[in-house]
Amino acid sequence: MNFTLTEKILREHLVDGHYEPRKEIGIRIDQTLTQDATGTMAYLQFESMGLSEIETELSVSYVDHNTVQVGFENADDHRYLQTIAERYGIHFSRPGNGICHQVHLERFGRPGRTLLGSDSHTPTCGGLGMIAMGAGGLDVAVAMGGGAYFLTCPKVIKVNLEGRPPDWVTAKDVILKVLDELTTKGNVGCVCEYGGEGARALSVPERATITNMGAETGVTTSIFPSDEETRKFLAAQDREKQWVPLEADENAEYHRELDINLSDLEPLMAAPHSPGKIVPVSDVEGMAVDQVMIGSCTNSSYVDLMTVARMLKGRRLVPGVTLGVAPGSRQVLMMIAENGGLGDLLAFGARILESACGFCIGNSMSPKTDSISIRTSNRNFKGRSGTQSANVYLASPVVAAAAALKGEIVDPRNLDMIFPKVRMPEHFKIDDSMIIPPLPEGKRAKVSIYRGPNIGEPPINDPMPEDLRGKITIKVEDYVTTDHIMPAGSRLKYRSNVPKYSEFVFEPLDPEFSRRAADQRDRGIHNLVAAGVSYGQGSSREHAALCPMYLGVKAVMAKSIERIHAANLVNFGIVPFTFVEESDYDSLKRDDDVEIAGIRDAIERGDGVVEAFDRTAGKRVLFKTDLSERQRKIAVAGGLLPYTVRKKR
Repeated sequence: MNFTLTEKILREHLVDGHYEPRKEIGIRIDQTLTQDATGTMAYLQFESMGLSEIETELSVSYVDHNTVQVGFENADDHRYLQTIAERYGIHFSRPGNGICHQVHLERFGRPGRTLLGSDSHTPTCGGLGMIAMGAGGLDVAVAMGGGAYFLTCPKVIKVNLEGRPPDWVTAKDVILKVLDELTTKGNVGCVCEYGGEGARALSVPERATITNMGAETGVTTSIFPSDEETRKFLAAQDREKQWVPLEADENAEYHRELDINLSDLEPLMAAPHSPGKIVPVSDVEGMAVDQVMIGSCTNSSYVDLMTVARMLKGRRLVPGVTLGVAPGSRQVLMMIAENGGLGDLLAFGARILESACGFCIGNSMSPKTDSISIRTSNRNFKGRSGTQSANVYLASPVVAAAAALKGEIVDPRNLDMIFPKVRMPEHFKIDDSMIIPPLPEGKRAKVSIYRGPNIGEPPINDPMPEDLRGKITIKVEDYVTTDHIMPAGSRLKYRSNVPKYSEFVFEPLDPEFSRRAADQRDRGIHNLVAAGVSYGQGSSREHAALCPMYLGVKAVMAKSIERIHAANLVNFGIVPFTFVEESDYDSLKRDDDVEIAGIRDAIERGDGVVEAFDRTAGKRVLFKTDLSERQRKIAVAGGLLPYTVRKKR
């Protein structure tokens, strides 16, 4: 048989189920990564399940999200993460070492391996030929303990890249073109597999930009072959021995194919407020900008920043414009410092930021009111920058640098300069001193795990009730993100304190939701959420399911639900329903009394369609559930944590 590259790696790691379309399979996970915004809860859950050993080949705990330490909460959590890593044999990447995806690509990712990360942009390492997927922290905790990770056997989309990009067109423009073709919806359960002459000509950091932002299409992951470019990158990182060649079979069959000629591309942008709202830069040329932010896990590599530095060398920042630059890793920062790029950026007027997520998640460098901000990050959801009224455009580093030069959006092809071609170095600067390796096994048991006052026990849900009787506590529109459900930014410091963090559920959409939901929960009334298309897109942040669970949410009724969030809902005992008839969404209103009699039995039996009765409207509504047998057991138990604990007993 002829297999896709995706199928080859998944079949090699298959430990549960049969590799059949639309069937659930369980795979062995070789590597895991966590970051501090999701990692604290992942490790608290690891402990709560009674797991005592790390069974993966490699697990890494990164601190890269909440590195701004205002108050004690973040510093306490960082210390907890370090001591938990020491106790269980996990690598610990200290604050300042860099963004998890950039560092993992540089120092740990390996072709042909599986990687599960508690961050939705974990597919970055697909640029190395890995099956790298984002998931909720609870799934990552199970994988660290040796458990399988379950997913629907994916449909594979072949993306054929041909030709070579012209000057001023970059990998960011390639993925923006893919987003323009695939959009941000309708790709759940798919994998993008890249190939063709154009793919072979891209460096690993360029491939990583594409696989990173592939997350915005909603696919499970994206992957490139492991070829000579992969070998060169690993050799430059002093890891050539970890290289293996990997590619799809010549006559492999795909779900669909997408052809993109790189030679025909032009500089692109994603306009507010969606990564899928793609426009040519030439269409918005001349728009004044207030802020330019360069960095994030999408575009903060050595080549990205050196290209920007050469564009800005000997020039000055336009008055009224702020430029921030965040190198993706300490390695990148040290190398641009040695090569003079850092000095050029400083001389231009850039503010050099920590090698961290920072501005991308809205916990620093929020733009001014009603501003235009050009960013090289991967998401521009309304309010994600930390400023509700800001208009964020996503662009490549060269488009961002051009905006900083001119004070307005400008097609870089119209600049009076030659495109500065920066090649990937033959040797990167290797300094892993900010990564604390695991302690020898004999010393781990003596480690005392630090727990600050902001760290609490993970709440455990009750089993699913026999009958569901509740109220629609909130009704939301299409494309509600996990940032809408569970705000990031300054609120993230409460991530280890679920009762406190739960006070901010749906805060951007309805500041009174938490109070209303808690009141109904305390009165024994189940909370329900009605939603539109692509509910739960964006971050893998499991708190967007965990905190609603804590507030008594028992079901989400939506037109469609994104993959990671749907899995997180099940993991916390919230049933993800979708409408049989989408028009029924219009008939549901906030505060409607809804009853689903016999919901527990229906889920246990695996009924594909469940009937609800809206008592307020006097109408019956049909919902679909698409849960595997394993997920049905988890949902009935009240979530993965109580299911695992009870199973161990």
